Order: sequence, then structure tokens, then C-alpha cells
Amino acid sequence: MSATPAIAALERAGIEHTVHRYTHDPRSAAYGDEAVEALAPTLGIGADQIFKTLVISLTGGSRARPQLAVAVLPVPTRLSLKAAAAALGAAKAVMADARDVTRSTGYVLGGVSPVGQKSALPTVVDSSALDHPLVLCSAGRRGMEIALSPADLITATGAVTAAICA
Repeated sequence: MSATPAIAALERAGIEHTVHRYTHDPRSAAYGDEAVEALAPTLGIGADQIFKTLVISLTGGSRARPQLAVAVLPVPTRLSLKAAAAALGAAKAVMADARDVTRSTGYVLGGVSPVGQKSALPTVVDSSALDHPLVLCSAGRRGMEIALSPADLITATGAVTAAICA
């Protein structure tokens, strides 16, 4: 199986990572929950170490028009759109349209990685990531996750960190 743009970006940057695969059920739309169920017990990690990637649309602040951005947070949690907007210097955030997500990132829903996107987007990683020696995030394909240190995730994405869970 060929490397995804996320894996290729980490390899180019010399960032240590491990790819974990699991069988994705095409009938499932709960992509993060599926990753947690498949990987947390196998790897002996908590569900809060597996992070989901959500694309949001920011308005206000210094933005004359809406701008897409990325929020990365533990799968079991909910995103505070207000906190994510504030962390990225915007007045407001809403969830982005699925077509815009795919067009901008190059990834399909359920396989959106915060790394190696077609257009690099402003990114905020929930500060709870720093509580763990490693976190997992999408490798850019459903059924594939990347394990890496939180510091490397932040570096690879140029992210800021903030408490963004509701």
C-alpha cells in the first residue's frame, strides 16, 4: 500500500511515527469510534490518545471572508467551536461543508489527517495531547492511524495548542 500524503510528509520531515492499520467497515460513519474500538485495546492506550481531525470555517477577527481551519481533539470529546475560534484568532467557527473539506485537504471524511493536507490550514490541537507520550491521528485514509509524539504533531502541522473541548 502506497504512502498517504500524511505519511510522506512525516517521512520528508524526518518525524518518527508508526502507522497502525485496522479494518474499516464501509457501513460505519463513526470513524473515530471505530479507530478507538480497533486500536485502543490492541495498543494498550486510552481512547483519549486517539485524536479526530475536524475542519471548521472561521469568520470574524482579522478575516475578511471565511477561512477553513483544523481542530484536532480526542475522539471521545466534543469540540467547542467558540474555543477553537478564539484559539485561532477568529470571532466565530462553524463546521465546514464536506465538499470544502475534501477539496481543501485532499482527504475524504473519516480519513482527514491534520498532516500533509493539499492546502495547509491553520490548526489547533487540544492541549490534552501534551498529557501523553504519544497520540494517534488519521494517516489520511480510513482504517489507518499514525502514532507520534504530541510535540511532533504540533510541529508537523504548525499548530497552536489550546483547550478546545466542550
